[in-house]
Amino acid sequence: MSNQLTRRKFLKTAAVGAVGMAVFPQFLSSCKQNKSTGTDDGIIRLGFIGLGQQAMYLLNGFIGIPGVQVVAGSDVYGVKRERFLLRVNKHYTENQSEVAVEVYENYKELIAREDIDAVVIATPDHWHAFMAIEACNAKKNVYLEKPLTFTIKEGQMLTKAVRDNGVILSVGSQQRSDANFQHAVKMVQEGKIGKIEKVNAYVGAPPTPYDLPEEPVPADLNWPLWLGPSEYVHYNSQLNPPISLDPEQNEQFWGAWRWYKELGGGFTTDWGAHMFDIAQWGLGMDGSGPVEIIPAGYEDTKYLTYKYANGVVMTEEPFDEKQTKGVKFWGDKGWIEVSRGHFKASDDSLLPPVAENTEGAYETKIPHLVNFIESVKTNTDPVVPVEIGHRSCTVCTLGNIAYDLGRPVKWDPAAEKFVDDPEADANRLFNKTYNEGYIL
Repeated sequence: MSNQLTRRKFLKTAAVGAVGMAVFPQFLSSCKQNKSTGTDDGIIRLGFIGLGQQAMYLLNGFIGIPGVQVVAGSDVYGVKRERFLLRVNKHYTENQSEVAVEVYENYKELIAREDIDAVVIATPDHWHAFMAIEACNAKKNVYLEKPLTFTIKEGQMLTKAVRDNGVILSVGSQQRSDANFQHAVKMVQEGKIGKIEKVNAYVGAPPTPYDLPEEPVPADLNWPLWLGPSEYVHYNSQLNPPISLDPEQNEQFWGAWRWYKELGGGFTTDWGAHMFDIAQWGLGMDGSGPVEIIPAGYEDTKYLTYKYANGVVMTEEPFDEKQTKGVKFWGDKGWIEVSRGHFKASDDSLLPPVAENTEGAYETKIPHLVNFIESVKTNTDPVVPVEIGHRSCTVCTLGNIAYDLGRPVKWDPAAEKFVDDPEADANRLFNKTYNEGYIL
């Protein structure tokens, strides 16, 4: 982005409902010919798969980016499809744009459309690998929410599908586009706090068994399709926060599926995909990972602990009394702690430049979304490509496997396999058995 365009101005112009559309010469010039898709008009046409709360945040960001059209959406819940249509059509009407928008119950119909260049996947985790791999095989570029996949094997397969098909996949780890996190990692990697000895990366508790009471399934929700490859659990509205259109009432909380073993990875994957990701980045482990994982509660281990081959130890441990979800790097010459909107260090010389205030939800950090669009246009890797997303997700999942087994596990990050541990090899989070009819 040019020096004439501040991040604050970009956020304001990109928000849904903004008056008019800013023109960015250097960005629009790349729209004249889309090399990766071969379209002559340079427009990147997006389809959204999963139309819940996170998708609405992403929609607010993507729909205002020059050279992007949102043309389709898919969800198994009828009221969410209707909300998506209303919002997208309202945006294009207000901006005097003629864009035909379609919605589908089954994501396969959306992926089958030849005119769609990229898909944004914001579904529950158990669907990620199936949808993303199918999109890759259809030569669609993918913006995929974190955590990358439900199991480690799925991550390996998705990584292969991205590279085999020559498509772009960007992971929704938007903290990597945040100036504070970028500065923290820069200071760590440049040795400004000396040799790293330990890291605190606080994310929260692992998942628990599903125990919500059964409730009637809404008439316009295809519950079997929502479950898809996942094992059966009965419906509860906590999994799909209720919304209404008249009067308008959006989600009041995050879908609770993420807190249960059958459907998600708890805080370990939900926030671990952010904070363990930053720790991996700072430690220079984007292409590797820990060699031993010890669950909290094992013997005298107080916190989930990751040991790296170079001697660094990372604990899932708060660094302040508020139990802020964030990361603290400890070096032999100082320390740095960083979280969303927060940065502290052992010396003022380590502090980042004062950043401009940016309005809007953190989930809609525009630079991260723009990076994906630019990557598609130039056919170059994004800030968080599939390999990084897979490695960070693996760290999270290894923690949950150690919790499942109630003991330490040893991991070979080069070979991406457990060390002499058949029980870990058979764990559901390493290689899952799916519902009948679902095969990767």
